[in-house]
Amino acid sequence: MVSFRLPTLWDRRPSTLLTIGSFLVPLALWCLVSYVPFVWHPKVRIEASGGVDYFQAGMLVDRDDFQREFASMKGEGKALPSGTPANPVYLPAPHQVAMALYGAFTTRPEQRDAPWLHESLGHSIRIIFWGFVISSLIGVPLGILAGSYRALGRLSEPFIEFFRYLPAPAFGALAVAVLGIYDGPKIAIIVIGTFFQQVLIIANTTRKLETTLIEAGRTLGAKGSQVISRVVLPGILPDLYRDQRILLGWAWTYLIVAELIGTSSGITFFITQQARYQHFENVYAAILIIGVIGFGSDVLLGRLGRRLFPWDRSAKKD
Repeated sequence: MVSFRLPTLWDRRPSTLLTIGSFLVPLALWCLVSYVPFVWHPKVRIEASGGVDYFQAGMLVDRDDFQREFASMKGEGKALPSGTPANPVYLPAPHQVAMALYGAFTTRPEQRDAPWLHESLGHSIRIIFWGFVISSLIGVPLGILAGSYRALGRLSEPFIEFFRYLPAPAFGALAVAVLGIYDGPKIAIIVIGTFFQQVLIIANTTRKLETTLIEAGRTLGAKGSQVISRVVLPGILPDLYRDQRILLGWAWTYLIVAELIGTSSGITFFITQQARYQHFENVYAAILIIGVIGFGSDVLLGRLGRRLFPWDRSAKKD
């Protein structure tokens, strides 16, 4: 009998090259759109205005408008405008974003009293940290208990299941009224956005623990809280760690909305200010650095998890 094992074919491919390729493909598409004129360049960047009064050097105009004015000037025998194909201002080229990213860390902001990019990032990371810590301090124990004790699960999970469908930003005004206009309501939005999901996910993870382990623990004399501390918690720890990695990513998704509540601050304030002045290369740079920090922290946590839980087979597949 001929057997066919698809996983074996995939295992032969170097995972490092595939990981690099997952980033190079979008970058290649971005470069294609940015640097190849006939792909997508709906604008024209004016180099010489010719006989067109409202054209100015460096100005972006629609391609159709440029062609119409060009034909008009040619028909009237006036000086012809000239320009090069360009993309809209909201789509800077990769090299412009790279230069903006470098300049954001080395050049003082143009706006007076505006924070540096690293200061904005530091403020946002503190909000993420405290919001996730507060959520975990309550959500992790409650999730473990709800998954371990059926009565507690039936008492708490229906309400939590209902509450998790309520959008966290809807509580923004209430959070400001209770906690003020500074970092309190921002942290509260992170907590609301992650806590209810956290309880349900961890409770489900706890229920997946093999009942034979619990029965073995009770046979060996574990009772009450000892079953939780000596059997359940060690048994679910690798999966619990993995759940927390996923939930930390959810916390990042609520960051931008959270920082718009009350006084604008953190990386959201930086992005908003740069977009207001149409410095979209700085906007892209800030968005990319958020992704780098989030992805980098997840990779580090994944490697740490493999060291902390060497017996966990699923961790080796990450």
